[in-house]
Amino acid sequence: MKSISKYLMLFVMVWLTGCHSASNERGFVTNELADIGYNNAKQENVEADEATEATDLEEISRKLIKEGWVEFETKSIETTGQKLLALVEQYNGYVASDNVYKSTGRTTNTVTIRIPAEAFDQVLEAAIQDVKKIDNKQINVRDVTEEFVDIEARLKTKRALETRYSELLQQAKSVSEILEIESELGSLRADIESIEGRLKYLQNQVSFSTLHLTFYETYASDIAFNRKFKEGFQNGWDNLFYFFVFLTNIWPFIVLGILFIFGIRWYRRR
Repeated sequence: MKSISKYLMLFVMVWLTGCHSASNERGFVTNELADIGYNNAKQENVEADEATEATDLEEISRKLIKEGWVEFETKSIETTGQKLLALVEQYNGYVASDNVYKSTGRTTNTVTIRIPAEAFDQVLEAAIQDVKKIDNKQINVRDVTEEFVDIEARLKTKRALETRYSELLQQAKSVSEILEIESELGSLRADIESIEGRLKYLQNQVSFSTLHLTFYETYASDIAFNRKFKEGFQNGWDNLFYFFVFLTNIWPFIVLGILFIFGIRWYRRR
């Protein structure tokens, strides 16, 4: 009887041990993810502290975003436009936008160009050289060094965490564990893509400065009147031409209309 009691107690102990092991196995992913989250937060703080210390101890190249606005009067709007295009090509930049509009006695051209940051001052100086009159000039410089360093540190931390998740995925033993880890990986990769997008945007803004140039040419009132009169005469001639084209397109309806009118008059006479 005592032997049976001993075996029964041994069986109960083995069963309880098995349940505890299964519970530990089910909590494997949760505990691992919790540890990773804790280590991630800890590592982010360490990375931030290291980035701050590096900024204090080392000389980091400043990340500056330059943007300028200039408005001036020119003797020839066409000549100035050609000059700007030559400058953009010379310094390997590009034209972001180009708009021309006319008003009475004035033609205005607004151009936005992107040029390498190191050539900003040279292009600006050459663009406003020998202009007739400068109406407005504004240059803004924004320092984004701190944001740049912070984003790079966060990106490094997120990539290290992604590597740890990938290693954990290889150790998963059940479908639920795999799905849980892949869900965390998807969210993490979305964060990485967002951070990378912001970093690329800042790199582009730092590498290429933006310059908004508005230049205009004025005309005497009589010249403006002659120009408007000439344009009005040309527009009237064009409209007359389009009117005859329109009549040509609807000539069958015109013939039918004439026949209908004559038919009604003939019917009334009878």
